[in-house]
Amino acid sequence: MKKAIGIGGLFGLVALGLLFSAPDAREFGKITLPLGQVEVQPGGTGDWERALPNRKVFVGDVIRTQAKSRCEITLSTGGKVRIGADSELELNAANVKPMEKTYQANLRKGNAWVSAKAAFGEKKNVSVRTPTAVAAIRGTVYRTVAGEEESSVLVYKGKVDVNQPSNVEQEENQPQTPKPGGAPQFKIGPVEEVQAPTQVAGPYEVSLEDWITLVEGMQINIRKDGKYNLFQFDQEADANLDFVKWNKELDAQSKE
Repeated sequence: MKKAIGIGGLFGLVALGLLFSAPDAREFGKITLPLGQVEVQPGGTGDWERALPNRKVFVGDVIRTQAKSRCEITLSTGGKVRIGADSELELNAANVKPMEKTYQANLRKGNAWVSAKAAFGEKKNVSVRTPTAVAAIRGTVYRTVAGEEESSVLVYKGKVDVNQPSNVEQEENQPQTPKPGGAPQFKIGPVEEVQAPTQVAGPYEVSLEDWITLVEGMQINIRKDGKYNLFQFDQEADANLDFVKWNKELDAQSKE
């Protein structure tokens, strides 16, 4: 004998579904281009699932690629994050306000390309953390390579603020006190623009103690001990890398 489910029972089923849903269901974006073997681990635990085109991903999810695989994630408010082969990206935060958008991710290993431009009058911050570096985009394009002992950040357009994770964690644990001019304490650009203390120091002789700002054409390698090497990278040689060419082609297509 069949029994009808009343409104009260239906409400109970809906409430039960909400109870067992993810605690943080904020949408980070969607996977718009999974190439090869790309998988998602919902909530960062449990089984890995094959990533299909246009699959939505949320804060807490982890995305990974296998060999000869790549993945493009389109942010919920526009902009792209792409990861290369043998990469793993944890989605940490997505805070969207009318004129301020903040996204945070942790690149556990591999390559990531970030391309996100803020609309007029809008603030958009897309930061990627690696085991040894934190890079915060400011309406620009950059690439980061994650390694346990050393990570790299390369700037292609605009500016990127960089620090080491331990410094950022200390800032997060301290009371917020506004500083004139924002987070970066000094600017690092081409050699003629670098301040004297940075200009004199050799590679890996000085530890990164505060935020620094990189401009187009600059690369920084940061080791696990916080010491870093800053230089202008060979843009011609870099442009021949398959991952870089792929990203530049996609960026050009998105502007058409």
